[in-house]
Amino acid sequence: MPTMKPASRINATLEILNGTHRSRVPLDKCVGDYMRARRYIGSKDRSNVAERIYAMTRSHARLGWWLGKAGAEDTPRNRVIAWCILGEEANEKRIKDLFDGSQYAPEPLNDVENTFAAKLYDQPLEPDDMPQDVRCETPPEYAQKLHDLFGDTFESEMKAMLEPATLDLRVNTFTADKDKVKQSLEKDGVNVIDGQYCPWTLRCTEKAYLSRTKAFTKGWVEIQDEGSQLIAWLCDAKPGMQVLDYCAGGGGKTLALAVAMERKGRVVATDNDERRLENGRKRYKKAGIADIVEVRPLSDERHRKWFKRQKGKFDIVLIDAPCSGSGTWRRNPDMRWENYGPSLDDIIAIQQEILENAAKAVKEGGILAYATCSLFTEENEEQVEAFLKNNPDFEIKPVDPSLDIGSPFMRLSPHRSGTDGFFTALLQRKA
Repeated sequence: MPTMKPASRINATLEILNGTHRSRVPLDKCVGDYMRARRYIGSKDRSNVAERIYAMTRSHARLGWWLGKAGAEDTPRNRVIAWCILGEEANEKRIKDLFDGSQYAPEPLNDVENTFAAKLYDQPLEPDDMPQDVRCETPPEYAQKLHDLFGDTFESEMKAMLEPATLDLRVNTFTADKDKVKQSLEKDGVNVIDGQYCPWTLRCTEKAYLSRTKAFTKGWVEIQDEGSQLIAWLCDAKPGMQVLDYCAGGGGKTLALAVAMERKGRVVATDNDERRLENGRKRYKKAGIADIVEVRPLSDERHRKWFKRQKGKFDIVLIDAPCSGSGTWRRNPDMRWENYGPSLDDIIAIQQEILENAAKAVKEGGILAYATCSLFTEENEEQVEAFLKNNPDFEIKPVDPSLDIGSPFMRLSPHRSGTDGFFTALLQRKA
């Protein structure tokens, strides 16, 4: 498969960014749709274009600041020009080569573009006079929340969220032990190290193509951030338990819970999104735990009636609540600037409703695990505080402080733990 010219890669970058500029579609979907429609683009070219787009998105505020300083209109094309100069250190000759107007290349810079580009040559992406919030890519509407949350570590925390996310794997310990999986992966050219916190975790030390490995095709590993794995691990599911994964989605944590139970007991996966729930079935079968997992979409009246009869039935109820997703900004950098779902106020109301509903299914002495991938206290500590005020039959079960993941609640962030940002509270119904 022939390799694209550098100018053609820039043109593809521009076409994708023009698409995202005109629609409110998540960045990963825009990139994926573009590539699927162009199967002729080779893997190296795909990687080059995608990495540039994500790097530009991680530099959204800084590029915007520079365009304003240079007196340029904030358009996708001007952002690409600015990125090539500031992010890829292109000089004037290189810009002319990349924007030469040849077939499958962007049009040459016009006089206005040349004028603003001249102000950017040999400039750093982060000059000394750039404001801290811009350097840290801080969304203005969340700036005060984040300063209050992180305090003196604000810049370190925010900068850590500008780094690409790690590639973490969860070992399916029911079908293969960790050492066997490590050896198999390394045999297939994937170098891994143990996770820092979760005993199930392996972390890839470099870019890896897992679909080509025996460990992945056999179902010995699943791709899952270590922080996400810790949520399931803290639930401490045991063989023979009755477990409810209330917002199961595609089943990542359902899998982890069922594996921890060694295929003994019962896990019920519920969600309002039937399509996502159904997608989990293949994963359960591949992992060898399908026979203890029940899938119950709550969009179906039959399953809603079933749930009403489950008062006090479950040892563990896990709520991986819908949230702002602010803890995943390093993985989804466009979510800093675009909200693709409900407002934060609407999300908070949804979380409160879910907590109240799901709590009814917890038996005496059982655990209600409330988790989000959000940084904001309104979705985390404040939700727990409000729930406990309304439900005095529950109390906090503190996370073991020796684990160094926060206590009484788990609080993770890229800077502090090398994971996405996660929150988990363990709440126990009093016996």
